[in-house]
Amino acid sequence: MTESLPINYLTYPRGLRCWLLTLDHKRIGVMYLVSVAAALVLGLLFALLMRTELIAPGRTIMGEDTYNRVFTVHGAVMIFLVVIPGIPAVLGNFFLPLMLGAKDVAFPRLNLASLYLWWIGALFLLLTLAFGGLDTGWTFYTPYSTSTNTNVLAAVTGVFILGFSSIFTALNFIVSIHTLRPPGMTWRRMPLFLWGLYATGLIQVLATPVLGITLLLLAIERILGLGIFDSTLGGDPVLFQHFFWFYAHPAVYIVILPGMGIISEVIPVFSRKPIFGYRFIAYSSVAIALIGFLVWGHHMFVAGQSVLASTIFSALTFLVAIPSAVKVFNWLATMYKGSIELAAPMIYALIFLFLFGIGGLTGLFLGTLSVNVPLHNTHFVVAHFHYVIIGGAVIAFLAGLHYWWPKMFGRMYNQTWARISALLIFVAFNMTFFPLFIMGARGLVRRYYDYSAFLGTNPEFTLYNQLATIGGYLLVTGLVSMATCLISSLWTGRPAPANPWNAPGLEWQCSSPPPPENPPPPAQVGDPYDFSQLAVPATL
Repeated sequence: MTESLPINYLTYPRGLRCWLLTLDHKRIGVMYLVSVAAALVLGLLFALLMRTELIAPGRTIMGEDTYNRVFTVHGAVMIFLVVIPGIPAVLGNFFLPLMLGAKDVAFPRLNLASLYLWWIGALFLLLTLAFGGLDTGWTFYTPYSTSTNTNVLAAVTGVFILGFSSIFTALNFIVSIHTLRPPGMTWRRMPLFLWGLYATGLIQVLATPVLGITLLLLAIERILGLGIFDSTLGGDPVLFQHFFWFYAHPAVYIVILPGMGIISEVIPVFSRKPIFGYRFIAYSSVAIALIGFLVWGHHMFVAGQSVLASTIFSALTFLVAIPSAVKVFNWLATMYKGSIELAAPMIYALIFLFLFGIGGLTGLFLGTLSVNVPLHNTHFVVAHFHYVIIGGAVIAFLAGLHYWWPKMFGRMYNQTWARISALLIFVAFNMTFFPLFIMGARGLVRRYYDYSAFLGTNPEFTLYNQLATIGGYLLVTGLVSMATCLISSLWTGRPAPANPWNAPGLEWQCSSPPPPENPPPPAQVGDPYDFSQLAVPATL
């Protein structure tokens, strides 16, 4: 007689059709996890191809046209398929209803539709690989995107569809947070991860339509030959930059705000202290979302805008740093005199603080007019971007994944293996991207597949690129080790208790993994960071 499977959302109801047509937010989150992970693998493959080409001056494994296509697809896949949807689609979908004590999100069918739109958008974007590639850069800058013979229309269509997926998810989160909070969960008692998702949702709803309209105009221009952005037809390519960055800079906060919410959940639990300055952290998320709409012009200091406009955008860039710094100081204050447990989620949170700190501070360099002009379009910008996006958002995603993995799949992973993987990722990341700061400060222009022309005055560029390439391979090795640790736990890990970290959030009050139907919330919800009623957790 075969032993029956335990009843949870993973095992009931069974069958592929039940998964593909499910309205369960937990299953949708898992399907997003698999999809985003597959896109991440593809993006990392193209990153390794680029780093391999740059290991030595001159042509190594590809020519300049192929390099441009690899660079473009790497950027588009990582931005539009991985980092923008990553945290909200995976962890937001899975845990927002559980943290609210709700049965599901407000619009379950819309939630499933957003997943299907992500798949369709990804398909269109990846069609560019099969039919000639794309060489515009991930920003689709004109006049490149209006003059190239590569598959701009397929890529633009894919990103346009992906935008609807983001908007549907954002609407769901905003309405859910407004309407599904249980008794006692006021705005000042809401988990900070939900504050991050709420602020992110506001940005997605307000900014994503601008990108959609811009890409639609670009497609119309290519099809009908209208003069919108193409200067040879009477258009203005700088107008495209204004439209694009009005979306793309808030998109940085679409990426980073949910990650900051994760860090605000992890640090108190592994410091055994309530979060310090709850209101400041919560309101700073909204402040970042609002100010983020006002700083797009700092991407265009050399695009011909007036000195007055550049000065205003520079000042606003410094202003948006303030609420980010508020969060960092409050996280540090939370850890002060805490009983810190260096479990894997906490290690990733500490890595986040270090890497995001470097990314944020170098952003102030680029926000300074006198410094931005010589550093514009150099490897310094590439390093800053990756320290913010990968060192910030992706590392925060890994912190959240390790934090909630036992709840999602009901298995504990090997802590030693996870810690070693995290440290390898940390060392390899800095080895990969820190040399780019030095090369950029010394004038190495980005997006060049051959840097031979720069070696006359800077022969050390070859060594720096070799270090970055070796670091890139080590970084992928660390990510593979981390993924192996988590996936192997599904078969070899010990069963996870309902609350392995002794955390006070509502999501930890149901079984691991959760049942098919979410349990109802308690009659009255208290402080989400009150540790006074919890026992000290056992050593992991």
